[in-house]
Amino acid sequence: MSETTLERSPLRPPLGSPRRGRKPSARPVWEEQPSVVGQTGKGVVLVIVAAAVLVPLYAIIITSLSDKGTINRAGGLVLIPRHLTLAAYRIIIAGGVVTRSLAITFGITIVGTAISMAASVLCAYGLSRARSFGHRVILILLIITMFVSGGLIPTFLVVVKLGGFDKYWALLLPTAISVFNILVLRAFYSGTTADLIDAARIDGASEWRILWSIVLPTSRAVTAVIALFYAVGYWNTFFSVILYMGADSPKWPIQYVLYQYVTLGTTMPDVANSGISTTTSYTPLSLSMAVVVLTLLPVVIVYPFMQRFFTSGVLTGAIKG
Repeated sequence: MSETTLERSPLRPPLGSPRRGRKPSARPVWEEQPSVVGQTGKGVVLVIVAAAVLVPLYAIIITSLSDKGTINRAGGLVLIPRHLTLAAYRIIIAGGVVTRSLAITFGITIVGTAISMAASVLCAYGLSRARSFGHRVILILLIITMFVSGGLIPTFLVVVKLGGFDKYWALLLPTAISVFNILVLRAFYSGTTADLIDAARIDGASEWRILWSIVLPTSRAVTAVIALFYAVGYWNTFFSVILYMGADSPKWPIQYVLYQYVTLGTTMPDVANSGISTTTSYTPLSLSMAVVVLTLLPVVIVYPFMQRFFTSGVLTGAIKG
């Protein structure tokens, strides 16, 4: 058979021509084609879930900005804004328990996150090195604590006997370590290139230098995610306050103040000294919703900036482990 016949044969496409068959961007053969009903159903479910999250937040914000007449006409939470006012926020910012509790919560969150991250990073790095002393025994003991704990009453007695009642450290140290977060960090650190660490050791780098200059820079994503986990946990500190803080303690964080004003209906302090009219400007409901907004605002601001680290942080660490 001549060369011309081979070139013109329909069984052999010319060189450089695109191959027939499934396009690279086509769906896998085992995946069904999306139907109109399925796509519509997914859209409806997403809209319902988004509305279930956004509508209550919208109602809380609008209610905190509404005056007394608008809230009375609505009979509770306000959905249609009318006569907006910042009276509730002015009362809160003017001073008193809410302002102090916000400052306390920021301090607890910053200090607690720093302590937790330092302990978790050091523990996870030590457990990720196969030749470290007793790493297997320590790892087993840590995993056991995830399923078996000493109990609430023994923990309370230990903290009180050590002088932790009505002290800030009682809100930090008993919950400073999360074994789950340590395991996530360990899984990520174990995947660090061994050749890179060996090269650093040959150059004379110590373990501290390796951790600070090699391991931490290559694990920024998972470190940021774990830091966010700890920060949100400290920001939402509530149960520890009930256990270790007095009933009239001036050291309440914002979450316990929120519980006092929203759930128990405690009277907001410093209202009479705020210089704002109590007849038309606000109601106890608007004050409570303003406290809720101030409680949610820091997390809502920080979380979107940390969201991009979740996939590359937690999931990558889990897969490498």
